[in-house]
Amino acid sequence: MRRLTHCSTLVLTVAASVSTVWSQDDQQVDTTRGDQLVNEYFQLETDRLTNAVFDGIHTLQDWEARRGEYRRQLLEMLGLDPMPEKTPLEPVITGTAEHEEFTVEKLHYQSRPGLYVTGNLYVPKKREGPLPAVLYVCGHARVKEDGVSFGNKTHYQHHGGWFARHGYVCLTIDTLQLGEIEGIHHGTYNHGMWWWNSRGYSPAGVEALNCIRAIDYLQSRPEVDGTRIGVTGRSGGGAYSWWIAAIDERITCAVPVAGITSLDNHVVDGCVEGHCDCMYMVNTYGWDFPLVAALVAPRPLLISNTDKDGIFPLDGVVDVYTKARRIYELYDATDRLGLQITEGPHQDTQELRVHAFVWMNRFLKKDDSLIETPATKLFPPADLKVFDQLPGDERNTAIHEEFVPRAQFDEPPASTAIWETLQTAWRSQLLEKCFRSWPQETDPASTLAGLSLTETGRVASDGVKLSVWRFTSQTPYELDLFLAHKQGAPPEQLDLVVLNVLDQAGWEKFASTVGGQFPDRFANAAYNTGDVEQWNELSQMLTSNNWGMAWIAPRGVGPTEWSRDERKRTQIRRRFMLLGQTADSMRVYDVRLAIRALRAVGGFGDVSLWLQGEREAATWALYASLFEPDIARLDLWSMPTSHRDGPTFLNVLRFLDVPQAVALAGENSRIRIYDADASLWRYPLETAEQLGWPEKQIVVRALPAGATE
Repeated sequence: MRRLTHCSTLVLTVAASVSTVWSQDDQQVDTTRGDQLVNEYFQLETDRLTNAVFDGIHTLQDWEARRGEYRRQLLEMLGLDPMPEKTPLEPVITGTAEHEEFTVEKLHYQSRPGLYVTGNLYVPKKREGPLPAVLYVCGHARVKEDGVSFGNKTHYQHHGGWFARHGYVCLTIDTLQLGEIEGIHHGTYNHGMWWWNSRGYSPAGVEALNCIRAIDYLQSRPEVDGTRIGVTGRSGGGAYSWWIAAIDERITCAVPVAGITSLDNHVVDGCVEGHCDCMYMVNTYGWDFPLVAALVAPRPLLISNTDKDGIFPLDGVVDVYTKARRIYELYDATDRLGLQITEGPHQDTQELRVHAFVWMNRFLKKDDSLIETPATKLFPPADLKVFDQLPGDERNTAIHEEFVPRAQFDEPPASTAIWETLQTAWRSQLLEKCFRSWPQETDPASTLAGLSLTETGRVASDGVKLSVWRFTSQTPYELDLFLAHKQGAPPEQLDLVVLNVLDQAGWEKFASTVGGQFPDRFANAAYNTGDVEQWNELSQMLTSNNWGMAWIAPRGVGPTEWSRDERKRTQIRRRFMLLGQTADSMRVYDVRLAIRALRAVGGFGDVSLWLQGEREAATWALYASLFEPDIARLDLWSMPTSHRDGPTFLNVLRFLDVPQAVALAGENSRIRIYDADASLWRYPLETAEQLGWPEKQIVVRALPAGATE
């Protein structure tokens, strides 16, 4: 046992902690190959999802058998499954603005306690009986004066005014970010809040809930015919129109304007870069957007856009329409589906408005008369502001912290039976909700054959045999597995082999260690290749012990590293989410395949296998161990204690966090965690003790001197 403990310390010298990953000079690293690979990958994955839309749906019965589950999936991806309790709306009218033809009520309601929605309700003065109603949801228009937000409802007031002058009650509501109380739409876009993905949170869910409660409010008004409610909005408001029309059948007519396009446009063409987080559900189930459109069928739906819209391109809009039309055809309802394309850029043009008015008149009022009155702004923005003073109990600015509940674990499981229930649920949830996009495996033999494992290099130096094995993890990613052990020692006679999982800092340290042995593979000067002292330390360790060492850099690391431009890296990560993945979840898959590749190398199949990693790479190794058998030991250095800090897996915080994953792995593998604060790992330590696992199954050790957090 003493020798094994000593081994883990020596292993650290091979992948020593590096406190800074990049320096200014490193910005010259050539990432062309990595950028090409990730772009090719995005094309392949987008094609896979796009081609699968409506697979197996040939009849109306096929569609209706799945429609309920599709709607449930969408609600889940918006953070609305289960649906939050419908608490009292607590509506308050704070004032009115008068026009000769209508009154504007300045109001707010709470879609859940403390989540305020400010809006303007346009009510015609002349009416006989209940009127049809329109919910107008606003796009991204900032209206502020002296630092005070009037809300984007004031920018889009001309729509509400037109509807009121033509016999509709219209409720125009502010959005979360650009309302009078300014929340956040751009968590991953520019605030680095990647934990939103791990939480399964998108502000799209808040906007959807606010729309649901807006319908509740409209139906509570005596002026409104609750069976005739339409929705429309442009840009961001177009997206929210899609959400509410798809999930709530009380919407009887919809005109989303410039709010949807194809997954290919977003991921491959890069339109995601022009959109904030509120435009997307957390795409757990790998949807393309025609599926959202299809959920509106057979209700009247006009898809509306301009032909020169750079963030909702024409080809993608037409693609959504064409595919959604298949479902309308099953209902024999193509007369209720329309595609309107007008000339122009991404703007609220008059031509777009007129078609929306015609569509609402046709289906909510059975009126096809000529549109003669333009939509014009009739009030100064200040006249439509709801609050004189913002409420002190508002939750808008922090709703991202609580909208989707995270799993809570105060105490370890009290019995083996409870643990069995927990660990079974966690494994299922991880595969179904976090790693759902991993390639489907038919059988182990076919997966092994798909590795295409090939030795691509070998060198013997200073008593060490160092070889390189290339394998296919997932097309187009061919990764290199580096393998070293004492020269002349048959692999099957080794005591153990340690697979080191490398992040970028670890890769650069490794490259500098072995670069002198493979100069053709480590030619990039930024990696400071050929450190003789480090190589001597490694060779001495391997020649003095009967151990094997292996190294793997998952996708986006080392040889496949993509751009170091932070803005580009942000958009790469957002593209992964749109495919129902994260870069980190696919790196875990790469580690799994590296484990299989290592075991497939002659003589290593039955050698005791250890995994080791630092920082986020430690977490990649941890999760890979959950899905590959017979991992003898994990050595995890300076590992994040929560997915809030990384790495990012879709939805993971809804079910468990890193300490629970350690406990899950610790049932079958010995674990050594190197951390300055053992109290952070109380859950797995107490779980092991409570359930009577072997002594020292999970151990937390202090970081060695000189190691960094």
